[in-house]
Amino acid sequence: MALRHAVLAALLDGEYSGYQLAKAFRMGVANFWHALPQQLYTELAKLEQEGLVAGRQVVQESRPNKRMFHVTDAGRAELTAFAAAPSKPSVIRDDLLVKVQAADHVGAAPVIAQLQERARAAEAKIEVLDELLVQLRGDATEEEFLRHGEPVGPYLTCLRGLAFERDHLAWCRRTATVLAERQATRAAR
Repeated sequence: MALRHAVLAALLDGEYSGYQLAKAFRMGVANFWHALPQQLYTELAKLEQEGLVAGRQVVQESRPNKRMFHVTDAGRAELTAFAAAPSKPSVIRDDLLVKVQAADHVGAAPVIAQLQERARAAEAKIEVLDELLVQLRGDATEEEFLRHGEPVGPYLTCLRGLAFERDHLAWCRRTATVLAERQATRAAR
């Protein structure tokens, strides 16, 4: 997947400024795609040049002018083609896993500290995702929303992000505990 597709998907719900798009990425799209605001602005410019999004200038009196972007028909066609193409299997590339792999040989203490930090970050993300799910579904129960709510795509991706963060939290805690116990056992010998 390219950033272009994540941007097009984020713009499907309406017209956004670059700032609003960056905020949408932080709140929802970040579950499956990370991008810095500068990358988003660069990608918006490329997409506009290719005719996949259109931008318009909004004049503001007490603030700087802003550009608002929306997906064009060509952008929807690009996203439709992307959605129809086969997806590649998910892969994990995480430097923390390399550190855990080497922990027996390089010392576990710094790895344990990093696992604990990751666990704290996962806890914070879980809280944000839980709030976002409530916000997305409103007064509906989850099952009601999954059957009839609109739009369901952002909700489903948020559920995936929540499941990932919960699993990641559990793994980080367990791994830190295992490494700490083994480290204590070695020190006691």
